[in-house]
Amino acid sequence: MNEEQPAADMEYKDYYTILSVARDATQDQIKQAYRKAARKYHPDVSKDAGAEAKFKDIGEAYEVLKDPEKRAAYDAFGANWQKGQPFEPPPNWDAGFEFRSAGTDAGEFSDFFESLFGHGHTGRRQTHAFRMKGEDHHAKIIIPLTDAYQGARQTITLTRPVVDGGGKVSASPHIMHVSIPKGIIEGQRIRLEGQGMPGYDGSPAGDLYLEIAFQEDNLFHAEKRDIHLTLPITPWEAALGATVTVPTLDGQVQIKIPPGSQGGKKLRLKGKGLCSASHQGDQIVTLKIAVPEPTTDEQRKLYQTMMEQMPFNPRAGLGDNS
Repeated sequence: MNEEQPAADMEYKDYYTILSVARDATQDQIKQAYRKAARKYHPDVSKDAGAEAKFKDIGEAYEVLKDPEKRAAYDAFGANWQKGQPFEPPPNWDAGFEFRSAGTDAGEFSDFFESLFGHGHTGRRQTHAFRMKGEDHHAKIIIPLTDAYQGARQTITLTRPVVDGGGKVSASPHIMHVSIPKGIIEGQRIRLEGQGMPGYDGSPAGDLYLEIAFQEDNLFHAEKRDIHLTLPITPWEAALGATVTVPTLDGQVQIKIPPGSQGGKKLRLKGKGLCSASHQGDQIVTLKIAVPEPTTDEQRKLYQTMMEQMPFNPRAGLGDNS
């Protein structure tokens, strides 16, 4: 039988090193460096055995650095990484950055590129003579679960890169007021009409689409519309049943623990998830039995008495007859 091999670590790619430019290079300098390197390593010209791979890396580096949006996002987390280091994108690394909307496939590029820009960030500028409306942008914002549960009004600041007259890329804050709809779920988008790029010759501006991500919460996590909570209970609450207090996104409620409950049992609180006008979510409470540690002789004797008077082997189904 063939053993499954562990996935190889993905290496960080330093696109500035690949193009031999400084991190503060202008857009014109990046373009010039790309043209020079592309001529040198073009497979039809170069005799270097690794020319094709280098040419591909050069093209990938230019794909990112020529685009102010991609470059600004890449710069934001990339300063502390070194070429060749194992790399995994930080969670929601792209939150707060605006990108041009896209639809092309990143499959021609590396896994590193794909992990960053392969899901919605890979498109090239889509400008057609007959389509004068400004380009749509999209961005990711991170909100607390309570805002998704209740609905909220937020002031958010996005990073909108701009290129000055000298070709330098800088970050311009884009501040706006956003209504978070009640019951929105992770991955859904909010459309802000006219908040994208300006139109051409007085045509309407494009739209801005905000993709929702959730802040990490100490108690809850969301799976689509359902909110999940792990609830610690005592062995006697599990065995005898009990009524206990449970936190929800709407405050504390009482819940009944059925007698004989086992760890991992799931209880459902109807309508305590992410609910909209047309969809309902629930809160799923997963029981976790917390066993108290005996710290006195009397407590240890109590466990001994339980062992003697309540013979029980939870491993009997595994063939353990001891």
